[in-house]
Amino acid sequence: MAKHGKKYDAAEKQIPAEAVSPLEAMKLLKEISTANFDETVTGDFRLGIDTRQADQQLRGTVSLPNGSGKTVRVAVFAEGEAARAAEEAGADIVGTDILMEQIQAGEFNFDAAVATPDQMGKVGRLGKILGPRGLMPNPKLGTVTNDVAKAISELKGGRVEYRADRYGIAHVVLGKVSFTPEQLAENYGAVYDEILRMKPAAAKGKYVKSITVSATMTPGVAVDSAVTRAYTAE
Repeated sequence: MAKHGKKYDAAEKQIPAEAVSPLEAMKLLKEISTANFDETVTGDFRLGIDTRQADQQLRGTVSLPNGSGKTVRVAVFAEGEAARAAEEAGADIVGTDILMEQIQAGEFNFDAAVATPDQMGKVGRLGKILGPRGLMPNPKLGTVTNDVAKAISELKGGRVEYRADRYGIAHVVLGKVSFTPEQLAENYGAVYDEILRMKPAAAKGKYVKSITVSATMTPGVAVDSAVTRAYTAE
């Protein structure tokens, strides 16, 4: 069992054994956070799904009402008018062949990638490189589109991706410790709404088994999964 520092152990003692409301959980995270940097807050949603089954996959994106607190660098695979639109929308990198060469050389100066449909024939060759890093443009995630300006705006404005792992747990960014508890609770609510909305039809039994929120350097705080709409309720 991994050993934790004194601050972590002290923080753990402040966490109640029972699950609390989303707002109370966010207040606790802010109280027990002692790192000297702005920690990222994440939610871990343990779901009753078997992601080994094709009809029980869970993946998508959700826009956080208060943003993610992260500066997102966006690369866009586009040419012509779409490339100009991407530049005007604030894309950090725009190109095709040169951008592909940079990626093949191991240069990844971006956090998300968008591509117009006509460029996917080329971008598809980078699947083995971009896929494992979660950077492959995907039409289901809204990152393969002719409306590159909208995609860039959403990515930079706080759209985050969620995906259930092989254990059926979806790990989702909820914001930063510097956010107010209310902002974090509101972001949590948007994510929870989305996860409920996207419940696979083939999922059997209890869908949301447990929810835990934590900051980068803190223990997890259990959230009452029965609290859905009342995000700010005590």
